[in-house]
This record gives sequence, structure tokens and C-alpha cells, in this order.
Amino acid sequence: MSNRSASVERRTLETQIRVRLDLDGVGQSEFRTGVPFLEHMLDQVARHGMVDLAIEADGDRHIDDHHTVEDIGITLGQAVAQALDDKRGIRRYGHAYVPLDEALSRVVVDFSGRPGLQMHVSFPRASVGGFDVDLFREFFQGFVNHAQVTLHIDTLRGVNTHHVIETVFKAFGRALRMAVEHDPRMAGVTPSTKGSL
Repeated sequence: MSNRSASVERRTLETQIRVRLDLDGVGQSEFRTGVPFLEHMLDQVARHGMVDLAIEADGDRHIDDHHTVEDIGITLGQAVAQALDDKRGIRRYGHAYVPLDEALSRVVVDFSGRPGLQMHVSFPRASVGGFDVDLFREFFQGFVNHAQVTLHIDTLRGVNTHHVIETVFKAFGRALRMAVEHDPRMAGVTPSTKGSL
């Protein structure tokens, strides 16, 4: 584990979540969440973001996946914020366009210290593999609120729902990777005229 790593636990009456994260990893992942399609998407984040990511989750999935998915987003956001500490020396901004066959998505992230989500994604179907695609907004909203980032997600085209979602998560991973990279010209410097993020 690098010094840009974190381990965060979140326990509520609805869920118990544990996230281990290393921002300077090699793309390894391990998931035990009970939500297979979300795990497939989180694997894209790890691989394309070059972060090591382990997530364990136990939630009230007998009701539905909502609380589990949202709380995974919250806890992942907390882990990223903890791993970045004061954000000195990072690039701060990241962006990526990712295609998958007919689908194309763009993700732009700013580690601004201010939570903001703009998500413009049309899902051709309401579910994939039994997963309610509306929950992806809840995941990203939870992440944004607790990582304290501004995140813009736009799908530019796509007719296959699986492809659309996968392009979003791959682009998110690559944008995250770019934003948290060390900029050698910013060593020890906070990338803001305010002096803090």
C-alpha cells in the first residue's frame, strides 16, 4: 500500500460497507457486495483508473439494492478523500472519452472541494442483469458528496444499455486516474489560487 491509501468503514442500520483503496495501485480489485453488475462496473474503475480497490458490503438487499449501492458510493468517496489528504501536488482535473462499440461517454472531474453532479445519461432499458440503472445516479451522488468533487457525466450516444453504463465507468476510472496523478511541476503545491481545496 502506498501513502495514498485508505480504509474506510460505514455502518448503519441499513448497510455495513468496508472500502480499501490504494490510488497508486496496479488495477487490482476484490468485491463482495452481492450486487454483481455493480461489481463488474467497479472493476472497470479499478482497471482503468489503476487503483487497487477492495469493497465488502452487506445491506438490506431483501428490500432492494438502493441503500447498498448508495452507501458504496458514499464510502468510496470518503476513501478517496482520505487517501488524497490535502490534495497537494495533484493535477486536480481529469477527463476521458471512452467508446464501446456504438456507445460513447465523457466524464470530467474536478477535485474542487465542492460537491456537484451533472449526469446526462439516457438508459435505453430500465435494468441490466436485474440491476436498476437508476441506482447509478445514487452511486455517483454519494461519491460526489463525500469525495467533495465536481463530476460531469455525459453519454454522447449509445443504444445498448450495458455498453452505455460500461463507457461511463471506464471513463470515470480514467478521469479519476488523471485527476489524482502527481504533477511534478506542482510538487507540494495546492492546485488552487485559494491555497486550499
